[in-house]
Amino acid sequence: MTLQQLKYIIKIVEYGSITEAAKQLYITQPSLSTAVKSLEEELGIEIFYRTAKGITLSVDGTEFLSYARQIIEQTELMEQRYMGKKPSKQLCSISTQHYAFAVNAFVEMILDLDVDEYKFTLREGRTHEIIEDVKNLRSEIGILYFSDFNEKVLKNLLKENHLEFNFLFEAMPHVFVSSKHPLSKHKSVTLDDLDIYPFLAFEQGVYNSFYFSEEILSTVPRKKTINVSDRATLFNLLIGLNGYTICSGILSSDLNGDNIVSVPLITDERMRIGWIANEKSHLSQLALEYIAKLKKTIRRYGYDIE
Repeated sequence: MTLQQLKYIIKIVEYGSITEAAKQLYITQPSLSTAVKSLEEELGIEIFYRTAKGITLSVDGTEFLSYARQIIEQTELMEQRYMGKKPSKQLCSISTQHYAFAVNAFVEMILDLDVDEYKFTLREGRTHEIIEDVKNLRSEIGILYFSDFNEKVLKNLLKENHLEFNFLFEAMPHVFVSSKHPLSKHKSVTLDDLDIYPFLAFEQGVYNSFYFSEEILSTVPRKKTINVSDRATLFNLLIGLNGYTICSGILSSDLNGDNIVSVPLITDERMRIGWIANEKSHLSQLALEYIAKLKKTIRRYGYDIE
């Protein structure tokens, strides 16, 4: 086993593909595949599952990757200390549902860094993709929510994929509407109040099940529904069509301006928002710093953090 082989594994996970990793490493795909196979034979484990759709980390591979990252990080620290080697780029990847507080915490983490180079990834995506990202360690952390409706299904899915849910806070559902929406000045609204307006939801692709919906109360029948794939489109439709979406209620004027407002929704349902991580992995220092920023950001909005 060599340091180079460990770096190969890390790079494959980073790009999610042996072919793409080989391009980034400037070696041939067969050479990289041979190096990985040789390492697997030496260790007596299967690091990657290989299918027609590509590769995914095995359970043993997930644990191995965690150790590999620690070894490479410690090696780089020694090289910096004794050989004067320039620090490598700081790396950190986060996957999240569409939450302003998640973006705010990410911004604060980066602003507090004192490094010359970094390479970070923030993925706002579909619920199932978030779980897959963390399962395969393309992201160290994923942020999503439980409700009474989806908790059992999502907990079973997390357990199957060796992922752990870490509770952050409980949020009362709100609706986001345009500041010029007829209901924008109301102290609270009901689903009946919203009945005539278009409901906007983030589409979930092939996993478009109610259980994966990013919006709570997803099973409620609605006259008008528009599925979107990104935050900017959703906000534009909120303004242009007097639409609404259901969310945690946390808005950032720094990120979203003052054109969107948050109004409490009268319901007994609650969103239990938290972060997931692979139970076999050891979080990097940057990931731990991000979680600390996440908690600090949420507290600023008046929520208690356990």
